[in-house]
Amino acid sequence: PSLSPLEACCAYVLIVTAIYWVSEAVPLGAAALVPAFLYPLFGVLKSSEVAAEYCKDTTLLLMGVICLAASIEKWNLHKRIALRMVMIAGAKPGMLVLGFMCCTVFLSMWLSNTSTTAMVMPIAEAVLQQLICTGLADSHDDSEATESPEDDDKEDNLEKNQLELLYSNNRYVCLRRFEIPNVKRVKARRDSQYPTKRDHMICKCLSLSITYAATIGGLITITGTSTNLIFAEQFNTRYPDAKVINFGTWFIFSFPIAIIMLVLTWLWLHFLFLGCNFRETCSLSKKRKTRREMLSEKRIHEEYAKLGPISYPEVVTGVFFILMTLLWFTREPGFVPGWTSLFEKKGYRTDATVSVLLGFLLFLIPARQPFSSSSSSSSSSSCEETESDPLAPMITWKDFQRLMPWEIVILVGGGYALAAGCKVSGLSVWIGRQLEPMSGLPPWAVTLLACLLVSAVTEFASNPATLTVFLPILSALSETLLINPLHTLIPSTMCVSFGVMLPVGNPPNAIVFSYGHVQISDMVKAGFGVNLIGVAVVMLAITTWGVPLFNLTEFPAWAVARNITGSL
Repeated sequence: PSLSPLEACCAYVLIVTAIYWVSEAVPLGAAALVPAFLYPLFGVLKSSEVAAEYCKDTTLLLMGVICLAASIEKWNLHKRIALRMVMIAGAKPGMLVLGFMCCTVFLSMWLSNTSTTAMVMPIAEAVLQQLICTGLADSHDDSEATESPEDDDKEDNLEKNQLELLYSNNRYVCLRRFEIPNVKRVKARRDSQYPTKRDHMICKCLSLSITYAATIGGLITITGTSTNLIFAEQFNTRYPDAKVINFGTWFIFSFPIAIIMLVLTWLWLHFLFLGCNFRETCSLSKKRKTRREMLSEKRIHEEYAKLGPISYPEVVTGVFFILMTLLWFTREPGFVPGWTSLFEKKGYRTDATVSVLLGFLLFLIPARQPFSSSSSSSSSSSCEETESDPLAPMITWKDFQRLMPWEIVILVGGGYALAAGCKVSGLSVWIGRQLEPMSGLPPWAVTLLACLLVSAVTEFASNPATLTVFLPILSALSETLLINPLHTLIPSTMCVSFGVMLPVGNPPNAIVFSYGHVQISDMVKAGFGVNLIGVAVVMLAITTWGVPLFNLTEFPAWAVARNITGSL
């Protein structure tokens, strides 16, 4: 059947917005404002109705989480966690990569993928610098033995008896100056900034492991990445009677996925860049440690020592961190009554209520310890701030503003506006009817096709934009084929995060690429394997423990009600 005028207008707005998102001709946030003026102009939705879509429950949830993230970053709690985990792992290349991956996954559960990568990469870079430096220091003896008079003539322009500290284009060529007594000169490698090819491989492996770990960690919690928030809000808006998606159920489903992906991704990167000699790269024995590894460990311990003893603001931030998690888990766990059952009216309190309450308290609680003569903190600038104002709070509005991703908020709002327009105009029902020929496929095949399609598109378009376009289509498809919508929507939401093959796939990729250790070919090769691992693990999850958790074997009553009203 042909489109009605209203459906055609809605389809036009959807296509225009999608083109702007995919092409990124204008900023994503600006493109998300297209429905705000086109829907009222075309008579699809009133201006007030469109405006209401741009601020939802998930916006408040995100704001509360950003308050906590601002406190974590301001008081260097993230650095303490990262360095402590790396100290536990040790400096053997394999264990070092695994240690950085574990701390990145943990931080990315609560902070955005981009923030986590931006926080962890400088710490990793400092360790890599130490590896490169000690490698150059160790190799000077070999250089002496192999040097010839011809080399001396070619190297006359080098300064005698020393290597200079060079820094260009975010690349550290050597990390310190050292004297070499009674030798002619040291021949510096002209073809590379790395002492050996193996050192370059370690740099590649560690750099890529951080961006992939940030992606994996973002899968675990509803607030871990913006795509999870987009799914949660669109799902709850489309199916208001479905009380199945909350912090607890999402965590129970996604945590095993993240653990399996973490191990398999580490094995894949180790095989690709470090080979299969796990005995050499992962031994925890002190006897097996080389001089370089011991110096690297010393550097990590020095960095940790610079943080000093744990400060009062760090303790407060840690307490809030644990408290927020506990309140999220115990709100409506499902198998036992949650703390919301203590209130008379049901359905009024959500995860956003907890998030905003604790976020607000961080603006209220002084950063200076009560009854103490002086303020001790791990950040010098923060220390000066609290000394000048004894009542300075844990975070200020500037701290919050610096981290708050307003572009993502507007982008998510634009997605809700598009979804509302599709529902009101009847376009979503029309799309569902066009997908009826797929009714012969089993649910797992439909889900697999959706995952592969979404993970392919997201390599070239932003993750939030891709998911916003596909969610209404996949919802309509599920309703038409009488498949539980969660069967297709949850895997697609997770697979949209696997844009890991190109620097433009997501911001963490771009951050890691900017450090100069990896080339696009390395990212494509490693990312292709991570992509396949991700799709395979998500498919395993949705066909095994996801079935009893979300009752995926039957078409649920809340989807039946939506299907009936949509077809009227």
